[in-house]
Parts: sequence; C-alpha cells; structure tokens
Amino acid sequence: MRQYISIILAILLIGGAFMGYKKLANSKNDQKPPVKKIVKLVQTQEVKNTSIPLVITTSGTLKAKDKIDLFTEVQGILLKGSKDFKAGTYFSKGETVLRINSEEFSANLRSLKSNFYSVLTAMMPDLQLDFPEVYPKWQAYLTNFDMQKSLAKLPETNSDKEKYFITGRNILTSYYSVKNAEARLSKYVIRAPFSGVLSDAMVNQGTLIRPGQKLGTFVNTSIYELEVNINTQYSDLLQKGKKVTLQNLEHTKEWTGVVSRINPIVDVNTQTLKVYITLKDKALKEGMYLEASLPVKSISDAFEVQRKLLVDDTKLFVVTDSILNLQNITPVFFNEKTVVVKGLENGQKLVKEPVPGAHEGMVVKKAPSNSPKNSLNN
Repeated sequence: MRQYISIILAILLIGGAFMGYKKLANSKNDQKPPVKKIVKLVQTQEVKNTSIPLVITTSGTLKAKDKIDLFTEVQGILLKGSKDFKAGTYFSKGETVLRINSEEFSANLRSLKSNFYSVLTAMMPDLQLDFPEVYPKWQAYLTNFDMQKSLAKLPETNSDKEKYFITGRNILTSYYSVKNAEARLSKYVIRAPFSGVLSDAMVNQGTLIRPGQKLGTFVNTSIYELEVNINTQYSDLLQKGKKVTLQNLEHTKEWTGVVSRINPIVDVNTQTLKVYITLKDKALKEGMYLEASLPVKSISDAFEVQRKLLVDDTKLFVVTDSILNLQNITPVFFNEKTVVVKGLENGQKLVKEPVPGAHEGMVVKKAPSNSPKNSLNN
C-alpha cells in the first residue's frame, strides 16, 4: 500500500514541476520587449555638375627680389657716415652706405695727375711746331685741366701721325694711369644701388677693412619674390604674367602676385618645376611663409565634394528611395580638403556627411536641411 502511495506522490510532484516550468516559460515570453528598427537620418546635397576651375595650392618662403652682399676691393679704416652702418638702416638709391678712409690713395692720385699735367705741358711746344692745326684743341684741354675734378676725356686725334706723336710722348700711358686710379678711388665709397635696408652689418666704425671682406647685406624692401614648386603635369598650363593669389598662414591677409619666371629644368627627385611669383607691398617682409593659389584650367561637367566622403577613393554614397547606394566616380583633382569628381548625375542625392556604419542597401531617411543629424526609431 505504501508503495502505491509513493508512486502517486512522485507522479504528482513531477506533474507540478512541469506545470510550474511551463508557466514560468510563458511568463518570460510575455515580458520580452518588441524589437525596434533604427533608421538613420542623413544629410544630403543635390548634385549639380558645373565647370570647376582647378587651383593649385602651394607654399614657399618670401625673399627680396633685389638682394646683394657688400664686399670691398680696397683696404682702409671704416669711417662714420651720415647714417650708422647698422642692420635696419634705410638708404635711398645713390646714398652713401659706407665710406673707407682714402687719404693715402687720394694723395697718390694727385701725384699721378700732377705727373700727367707735366707730361702734357712738356709736349705742347713740339706739338705747336709739328701740328699747328691741332694745337688749339690740346691747348684748350690743358687750360681746363683741374686737379680737383675727374680727368676729362682726351681730345680726338685727326690722323695717325697725331696719334703716334701723342703716344710717343707717353700722354696715353699717363692718362690711363690716372683714370685707373680714379676708378679705384671710387671703390672707397659704396653707394646704395637701389632704395632699401641694410639687413646685415658685419663691421663697425673704426674697423680695418681688408680687400675681399664681406661687409653686410643690402636688400630692396619694395619688391619680393616667392619660389614655389609645381608638378610637371601643369607646366603647360602655367604662363608668365598669370596672376596669383597669396595668403599668410593665418589666412588673415591676401596679396596678388604675378608669375615672373618659370625654371624649365625639372627636379629629378620631386618631378617639379620652380615657379617665381613677384609681388609688392609694404607689409611684406623677407622670410614670411606664404601660400599661393595658382589657377591652371577648368574641368567641365564636374562636382566638388569633401575628401572625407570618398569610399575606397573611387566611390560615393548616394540616397535612392531611402536606400544607400555606392556610386562609382572618377576623381579628377585633389585639393587639400576637397576633391573634384566626374561620374555623378545631375539631381542625385549625395550624402553630405559621413554616416557611421554605412553600407550599401542600408535604409536611411533624408534629414531636413536645418535639422541636426540623429536617428529615428520606428
């Protein structure tokens, strides 16, 4: 009897456990939340193919177009001038930049002039006897002789006999000795070849200057030149005289320059040409770093997009009936942040901003032009 009771209790216990498990399973199924489908909002732009001008952006360091190093060919003590020989000093064209003591050489020049005057005077009596017809012009030259002035040009000879006579009296030898000394005396004074600033001064007043010594650097502050490198594929599109837009690094100032020279030699390592752009402005300084924008040509039936939108460099996402599709395109020209492409059709809706997790066939919804990017839950 007890055996039957144990069997019945076991059956009831198993049945109760089964009923409880089934009830618990049904309870879990009732509490499972419904799955929500996420549809992302995307910003789009309508494709409108146009003619897009291609502009090469490059950069370089500004240099003064006229810049010379000052050297001396003579020896002497550097004298004090009307202006200090110091970096930053401005000199007008023709103004004395520096002067070297030339007293000793000036005395030697006066000696040569005196010797020439004596030789010329000693020739006159014989000239009057042998060539009376040319005597007046030589007498006039002797009368106007001035020891304090530069030697005047000798009178022209009318015949070979007159020329031989003059040469035989050492007139030409003495004359050219004086002219040579006068030319050397002029080297004791260095004048500004153009209006500019002394950018570097390597000697001071009272310094002994020696021949061949570098004294400083003189630059023209009114005109500058920018050297930039351009890829050889655009060499045929660049022309001398083309206008160029230039900006500083902060893009707060802008200037207009002109292509003045193009070096025809290609750099073997970089395959680029050197292009020189001339510009003028008082605000410019040597050593400034400028960016140049050179227009080269225009691409017809093209569209410009952000480089960050490219997929594998040859595709772009477009929205067709709320579905993302990859459109094959051909990149034509890469700028720093944008790319000019061909292959898009007018009216296509191009994704304007990158979509995280985007893939072909993805369901999206075009966001209103003024709405922020977010997601819709359905």
